[in-house]
Amino acid sequence: MKLFIYSMRDFDEKPFFDQYCKKYGIEYGYTHETPCLANADLAAGYDAIDIITTVISREMIDRYHELGIRCIATRTIGYDHIDWKYAKSLGIGVTNVTYSPDSVADYTIMMMLMGLRKMKHIMMRGDVQDFTLRGKLGRELPGCTVGVIGTGRIGETVIRDLSGFGCRILAYDLYQKESVRALAEYVELDRLFAECDIITLHAPATDESYHMIDRDALTKMKDGVGIVNCARGALIDSDTLIEAIESGKVGFACLDVVEHESGLYYFDRMGEPLGNPRLAILRSYPNVIVTSHMAFYTDEAVANMAENSILGAKRYIEGGENPFAV
Repeated sequence: MKLFIYSMRDFDEKPFFDQYCKKYGIEYGYTHETPCLANADLAAGYDAIDIITTVISREMIDRYHELGIRCIATRTIGYDHIDWKYAKSLGIGVTNVTYSPDSVADYTIMMMLMGLRKMKHIMMRGDVQDFTLRGKLGRELPGCTVGVIGTGRIGETVIRDLSGFGCRILAYDLYQKESVRALAEYVELDRLFAECDIITLHAPATDESYHMIDRDALTKMKDGVGIVNCARGALIDSDTLIEAIESGKVGFACLDVVEHESGLYYFDRMGEPLGNPRLAILRSYPNVIVTSHMAFYTDEAVANMAENSILGAKRYIEGGENPFAV
């Protein structure tokens, strides 16, 4: 099988691709560029392409289909950036990956603690040598009720880690797990909204979950609620979140993902207008922490992403059981 890799990063990914392509007998080519119509021809002669979070539109899929590409492998868990239904209608397979759930779970817990302890505000005040205590009083995690929306591998790992803090944990998922029931109570979404001091999102971005945190949802929540999102930006209506932060309804927000982040995150945009005014507003608040889709980023996870994207494409091309098929 021949694999063409887009958005290759020499400083972390390439050694893993070298290792695993050799292990699985894969011939590969690569570019540092993100996929687009202008560079689609780079993949000519290859069986599959390997991408990250770049939007893959119908026009691009048509071009890859013309070039004979048989599989699009994304080295991400989410695949909402690909028009995957259209790709499959043309006979092009789409695969995603799994990676160490501890990467995002660790980051989520860190974000919760930073939000509760007003860490951004403390650090901003420290930068100007204001070492007073006023306005820096935090809360303790064991005294909070935490709601976890989505109990897949990452959500379940968050629950496992939270259990060590002694906090009360509520969970919501359409597909419940017995292993989660030992540590958390599954409840309806409205009850989770009403009773939780912190709500953390670990759901995929689908048509059904789009803007699941909207004005109606926020109205049902406690005053001063903390919102953590290390999943997908489309889960939260940004305009409504901004209104809720301004009114004090949301006490803190910690966002590793935001709406319309494609084309911003993973690029150096220093000195440029962001073209995303909502992101600029969110970054301005002392009680909002915004990071650039970094929760996954550990050495274990990057290795998993490289290997599993290779395996997903290989198994699709060669046939047989494929746990990475979308």
